[in-house]
Amino acid sequence: MGSSGVNFKLTDHPKLSKDKIVAMVVLDGWGEASPDEYNCIHVAETPTMDSLKKGAPERWRLVRAHGTAVGLPTEDDMGNSEVGHNALGAGRIFAQGAKLVDSALATGKIYEGEGFKYIKESFETNTLHLIGLLSDGGVHSRLDQVQLLLKGASENGAKKIRLHILTDGRDVLDGSSVGFVETIEDDLAKLREKGVDAQIASGGGRMYVTMDRYENDWEVVKRGWDAQVLGEAPYKFTNALEAVKKLRQEPNTSDQYLPPFVIVDESGKPVGPIVDGDAVVTFNFRADRMVMIAKALEYEDFDKFDRVRFPKIRYAGMLQYDGELKLPNHYLVSPPEIERTSGEYLVHNGVRTFACSETVKFGHVTFFWNGNRSGYFNPEMEEYVEIPSDSGITFNVQPLMKAVEIAEKARDAILSRKFQQVRVNLPNGDMVGHTGDIAATVVACKAADEAVKIILDAIEQVGGIYVVTADHGNAEDMVKRNKSGKPQLDKNGKIQILTSHTLEPVPIAIGGPGLAPGVRFRNDVPDGGLANVAATVMNLHGFEAPSDYEPTLIEVVDN
Repeated sequence: MGSSGVNFKLTDHPKLSKDKIVAMVVLDGWGEASPDEYNCIHVAETPTMDSLKKGAPERWRLVRAHGTAVGLPTEDDMGNSEVGHNALGAGRIFAQGAKLVDSALATGKIYEGEGFKYIKESFETNTLHLIGLLSDGGVHSRLDQVQLLLKGASENGAKKIRLHILTDGRDVLDGSSVGFVETIEDDLAKLREKGVDAQIASGGGRMYVTMDRYENDWEVVKRGWDAQVLGEAPYKFTNALEAVKKLRQEPNTSDQYLPPFVIVDESGKPVGPIVDGDAVVTFNFRADRMVMIAKALEYEDFDKFDRVRFPKIRYAGMLQYDGELKLPNHYLVSPPEIERTSGEYLVHNGVRTFACSETVKFGHVTFFWNGNRSGYFNPEMEEYVEIPSDSGITFNVQPLMKAVEIAEKARDAILSRKFQQVRVNLPNGDMVGHTGDIAATVVACKAADEAVKIILDAIEQVGGIYVVTADHGNAEDMVKRNKSGKPQLDKNGKIQILTSHTLEPVPIAIGGPGLAPGVRFRNDVPDGGLANVAATVMNLHGFEAPSDYEPTLIEVVDN
């Protein structure tokens, strides 16, 4: 029995044996799209992945990795690594991030929750500060949610509101920040007409201000802290729209990399530094780029940079960003409770597990895979290895990343025969794809393919089984497209580079000498998605999946 009183005993699979070593390889940002010059996976030399596709057709297929298949609200919502790994590991679909927030806002439940009640205690005498990504990208935040939160907070007693905006240009088109600022300024003007003192207080581009992740570069967070908390920045403006328009004209500047600015009044005084007694909400629903600012806002004991002053505030996240760290302690919307993940079941059923990636995706192959839970289920049965990512550079400078190192760790774990599951994430397609550098992304895809080969060769040696899949698309389409699917051009006739994830399906391939001869993909789950992978992998380990899991993708036919 598990700690929660769950019976974790799995039924043996009637036709598949239990003794095989299974390699579970996740290629990050590796979707399937039509072959053209902007499909870096197609352009790159990827003989290993090509051979899986050309091999046995009954052992290669596509699965859905976006929208409702991963718990996001609509089919226009591109997948991401967090929800993708949640689905891969949990075997069921849970309402995620945006969806949880949407329903909390729509029902008004958000205003009745503990988190909102906590920040509300500041409204009578102090300011409510909202910090986050101003964008309709739907990956980290959504403009309409910010609009609803502004309206709801003012209706629930907030008299003075300050917005600290981060411009996007990564999940949406570069330059779209101007329109988003105009929209929110309209809303703020309407609030002022109703007697609420509401205005933008500071800003900056998401990749240069506040939104770093995985402790890659604390300077990014410090620039945000200086502007948001201290009211200090290299640029001062009396109006946010002018700020964004002017700063976009600086050399080497884009929405992603806008330098920090503060808004000042006529006398040059910042309009919204964060002070003792204020309430602060970080309104992004996606966790990875909020954890660092959350630590700076919440931790008394903090040494990553000099905060100069640490105001005594009431701070809440839109969601809790790290369940294990309980960070932040207060949040407006409760997370999906993901219990009974495949990893927990397998460990309880004697499957020793090895998981590895480099820093930027290590959390995905452990924390997110295991249902937003840090640490081991059973340290005697599991080993997780993190290889430090390159820091201080953009990934297109070093597109090989740590693919070979990850693959070699996996190979060693396989050949040691100590583990029955060896799970890795190869981040290249996603991390280099996000830079928008097509040539570097081609190099990245080749590197990931070579890493897959190292792992499959090891599986060959031990008579094991491989499952190769991905968490969402990215590298397979690097250009913005018009309605007819043709590359979109900017006003200078240049193609518009796509740095974001995509809506494309991802491949899944199975094979290896340990795969029983009659195993093939079923034809009766055409809409299968990432959540169907967990039951599939459990079968390959020799077990039936729990009854409430999404159905397996495979069947065993008697030859």
